[in-house]
Amino acid sequence: MNKNTRQNLFIALTYSLTLIGGMFLGYKFLRDQGFTVEKHITYNDNDAEKVDEILTIINKNYVDEVNTEKFQKMPIDSMLHQLDPHSVYLPPAKAFEQNEMLEGQFEGIGIEYYILKDSLLVTNVVKDGPAFNAGMRIGDRILKVDSTMVSGMGLPRAKMIGKIKGKRGTPVKLTVLHGTGFKPVELVVKRGKVQVSSIDAAYMLNNEAAYVRISKFGANTDQDFVEAVRKLKDKGMSKLILDLRDNGGGYLTAATGLASQLLPENELIVYTEGKHEPRTDYISTGGGEFENGKLAVLINEHTASASEILAGAVQDLDRGVIVGRRSFGKGLVQEQFPFGDGSALNLTIARYYTPLGRSIQKSYKKGYNAYQHEVDERFTKGELTEKADRLRDSLKGSRAYVTASGKRVFGGGGIQPDVYVKMDTTGVTKLYTELIDKHVLFDFVFEVLAKRYNPTYLEQNLGMFSVSENDLKDLVKYMQQHDVAYDQKQFLASRNNIQTDLRLLLYKYHLGDAGYYRALNLNDKMVKQALNSLQ
Repeated sequence: MNKNTRQNLFIALTYSLTLIGGMFLGYKFLRDQGFTVEKHITYNDNDAEKVDEILTIINKNYVDEVNTEKFQKMPIDSMLHQLDPHSVYLPPAKAFEQNEMLEGQFEGIGIEYYILKDSLLVTNVVKDGPAFNAGMRIGDRILKVDSTMVSGMGLPRAKMIGKIKGKRGTPVKLTVLHGTGFKPVELVVKRGKVQVSSIDAAYMLNNEAAYVRISKFGANTDQDFVEAVRKLKDKGMSKLILDLRDNGGGYLTAATGLASQLLPENELIVYTEGKHEPRTDYISTGGGEFENGKLAVLINEHTASASEILAGAVQDLDRGVIVGRRSFGKGLVQEQFPFGDGSALNLTIARYYTPLGRSIQKSYKKGYNAYQHEVDERFTKGELTEKADRLRDSLKGSRAYVTASGKRVFGGGGIQPDVYVKMDTTGVTKLYTELIDKHVLFDFVFEVLAKRYNPTYLEQNLGMFSVSENDLKDLVKYMQQHDVAYDQKQFLASRNNIQTDLRLLLYKYHLGDAGYYRALNLNDKMVKQALNSLQ
C-alpha cells in the first residue's frame, strides 16, 4: 500500500472513529491551544508596524533565545514557523472565533447547520437560546437571511457561512421552512450570548461507573465538570471514565482547575518554565468532587496540550489508569497578544512539565510541515494499528521516570497510555473513503434517514437499533445518484462501518451529543477496556 493511500485511509478512520457529529458542523480542532490571554495590550494596525511589534514581543517573551534579525524580511507566518509549530498569527476573525470557543460562549442565535444541496439545514438548536425561543427546531431549512437568499442559489460555501452571526442585541430575519411544513415562515431572532458547555456527555454506564466526555478546556470547564459529577454521584457513581480523546486543549488553568477536582491537596499538577518566564508550579487545592474513586482517562493521538497536562498528572501521581494510544505531544504554552485590529499573536512563552519533570513536547526539528504530518506517520509506521507487543515505540529510547508505585513512564513525545488500544482498520476500503470524502453518508442521513426515524424510537431502541436492509439499498441508489460507483465487494467489506456511521449520525442529529456518545460507547473498545481496568 503506497503512502498516499495509507494517509487517505487514516483520514477516513479519523473521520469515522472520532467526532462524526462534530465534524459536519465545521469541527474546530484546538490543537494549538494551551495559552493565556494578555487582555490589556493593543498594537498598531499597520502591517509594517505590526511586524516590528511582533519582533519586539518575540525578543521579550519567547521561550528560547532567538536571533530575530534573520526574520526581518520574512512574512509573518514564515517567521513564526521558524520558531515552533504552535506560535501562530491569527487574523481578526480567527482570533475572535478562537476566544469565543474557549470562553464557552459566543454571540449568535444558537444553532448549528449543515450545507445540504445549497441550503442551510439546521442540525442543532441550543435549548433556551435565541433561535430556540423564536421557534426554530432541528430539521428546519433556512431559505433567506434578511434579504439574502441562501437556498437554491448555488452560493459558494464561504458566502453562506457567517451571514447569521452578528453583534449581540441586533436582529436577524430568517425565512425558514419548518421540517414538517410546506409554507415558509419568517422568524425575527435577536442575537445574544449563547452558553456552550465543554461537557459533551455525562451519564452512568452501569450502577457504579460513569462516563464524562470533555471536548475542550474552556473558561468554565472545571465548573461544568463539578456540576456533572455532582449529578452522577447522586446516581451512585464511584468510578469514572474521563474521555479526553480528540480534545485539543484550551486554557492551562482550566486543566489545572479540573485536576484539582481529581487530586488530593498539595500535589504538583504541572509546572511551566521559559527563558523569560520563571518556573511556576500549579498545585492542587484539594477538596474536589472526585478526589476519591477509581479513575480511567481515555486518550488518543489527537489528545493535546491541556489534555496532556491532566493525563500526565493522573499518570505521574498514580491517580488512575491511562487507556488508549499515545497522545499528540504538545508541551508548549502560548500567551495571546492582541492587536488593535482584532488580530492576535499566540506566542510560545514556556514549556510545561509533568509532576515528575517530563516534557511531553515532541520534536519539531524536521520543520513545520513534517510536524503537522507526524500523526499520519504514526499510522504509516503501524504505531496506531499494531498489537501492543509489536510496537516500536519511539518513547522507549528516551529517559524513563518512575512513579511512587514503581511504574515507568516516558517523556519526549506525548503521554504513553498504561493500557494500549489499537485503532481498528477493518472495513476501511477505497469505497468507504470516497463516501467520507464526498460527505455522502451525511447527506443521506439528513436528506433521507432523518425523516424515517424519530427521537423517541431511537432512544427506546438504543441498544438494538440498526439501519435496515431497505435503508442500505436506498443508500446504494443514493450513492450512484451522487457519482459514487457501487462496488459490491468493497461495500460488503465496509458494511459494518457504514451501518455504524449511519446509526451514529442519526443519534447525533436527533438526540445531540449525549445521544451520540451513548450510542457510540455501546461498542467502543476503549470504553470497554477502561471498564475492565476499573474492576
